[in-house]
Amino acid sequence: MLKHLLRFTKPAPKPTPKTDRPDLPADLMRKVRRIEISTKRLVDQGVAGDYHSAFKGRGVEFSEVRPYEPGDEIRTIDWNVTARMGHPYIKRYVEERDLTVFIAVDVSGSLAYGSRAILKRELAAELTALLAFAAVGNQDRVGAALISDRLELFLRPDRRRTHVLRLVREVLARRSGGRTDLDTSLWATLKTLKQRSVLFVISDFLDSIPESALKAAAARHDVIVLEIYDPLDHRPPAAGPVVLRDAETGKTAVLTGRKWSRHQTDLRHRQRSELLRLIRSLGVDHLEIRTDRPYLGTLVDFFQRRRRRISR
Repeated sequence: MLKHLLRFTKPAPKPTPKTDRPDLPADLMRKVRRIEISTKRLVDQGVAGDYHSAFKGRGVEFSEVRPYEPGDEIRTIDWNVTARMGHPYIKRYVEERDLTVFIAVDVSGSLAYGSRAILKRELAAELTALLAFAAVGNQDRVGAALISDRLELFLRPDRRRTHVLRLVREVLARRSGGRTDLDTSLWATLKTLKQRSVLFVISDFLDSIPESALKAAAARHDVIVLEIYDPLDHRPPAAGPVVLRDAETGKTAVLTGRKWSRHQTDLRHRQRSELLRLIRSLGVDHLEIRTDRPYLGTLVDFFQRRRRRISR
């Protein structure tokens, strides 16, 4: 697929703390800061609560007993304490979360493109930040892997805010370019990821469907596929001539005409149908995150549907 390349400006001269990347350009640091502010605001406005209710921990643990009140479940009565005290007491439990959230982010060349207001790479960074801030806000650990045709970076799960900011910086700062082989790179991630996790896979899934790796992931982890969808990836305009450069191979071509547009549209339709078929067969969750629409409603709706599903 032919895409554009994302170019960065000169590095910022001011030294940064140890947790920062000292070679990041100033405009990139501004993007990181913007993403931090905007996503934390969304988390504070209620996303954290939706996230918490959508993902259950390992179980529940005993907290205390308290006097029975009208409306309490009869099955929670502690009969031993009730007999000793002479009036009803109930047992209270709290959720034992100890969750690990892990985000596998595609940083291959195709993510450096965006036909609307935001590049797919920046959208991936925003999603990473929102999920990570929601996780650490609920005292869950969050880690990440940057993947392309290989495992480029593995960040072990942590609960610190500075860790979340590093995730965002790494997604944005990773050099644009490189081919996509999600099956190989996701397999490498799974071999390194030891603990069972809520696993988010963020990619545009163009020309690469990680069938075997996704099957392996679904067998051990709670998998959520976040498909970043740009309209022009799937329905290029029937116009031309246009000179385009492939962000993954560096090759250029002059393309024109409805025939090429139909060919690309049919190709993307077949590839996406294959992806959706795989997702349905594995029974994993799937969200379409579009570059031409706000994504918050999509995420909140997903959290709420999932909460209702697991509470049944």
